[in-house]
Amino acid sequence: MLSNIWNIVLYKPLVNILAFFVSIIPGGDVGIAVIILTIFVKALLFPLSQRSIENQAKMKLLEPEINSIKKSGASKEEQAKQTMELYKKHKTNPFSGCLLVLIQIPIIFALYFVFYKGIRFDSGILYSFIHTPTNINMNFLGVVDIGGKSLVLAILAGVSQFFQAYFMPKPNVSSDSNKKGSFQESFSKSMNMQMKYIFPILVTFIAYRISGAIALYWVTSNVFAIGQQIHARRKKLSITVHGHKIETVVEK
Repeated sequence: MLSNIWNIVLYKPLVNILAFFVSIIPGGDVGIAVIILTIFVKALLFPLSQRSIENQAKMKLLEPEINSIKKSGASKEEQAKQTMELYKKHKTNPFSGCLLVLIQIPIIFALYFVFYKGIRFDSGILYSFIHTPTNINMNFLGVVDIGGKSLVLAILAGVSQFFQAYFMPKPNVSSDSNKKGSFQESFSKSMNMQMKYIFPILVTFIAYRISGAIALYWVTSNVFAIGQQIHARRKKLSITVHGHKIETVVEK
């Protein structure tokens, strides 16, 4: 049942979109089609991911107010109530990032499996209005065979993953140098370090072991995310706290 839903809602539509792109691209360059399909999916998810980035920025602006609530001496229940009221007042949601991840995961996995299973356009999986590509060229730009392993693309995937993590919003740290950071702060900092230095190595290894198509997908996805983060840095957000307007860019 779940496999049928997966195929009908996610996997099959993505395969058909890829087949359409391959059929209209001169020379049937599958590499170019992979890039276009990845950008297409990322563009669909752009409003959600942009909202998540802006939400993280608002959370940073509200951090002084949240710390004041924690130091107020009120009970845990009262602190939770005041904090939720603060979030509601400024229309922000601490769980928006989780929601974005939950929405993206099945789409990204489906896109991943489109490339992982190999670029095959069987007539049984294509819609009646999608023509089977007559020319399927696995040599990306006539240089790299994305049907097999590609060390160059795998390294680019790892490097782009590093910069993608580099431009991610940095975890909040305690403003009091005399106090040890909370477990949440320490955990966030640890995760940030792993995403920046360990995950890129893992991505390089996986991308090389599977195929050049996977590596190209990763490179395209990371470059798109980097561009989105740079775009977000230029956008200013503001909130009003106790009658005072606080303004900042999304990410400093």
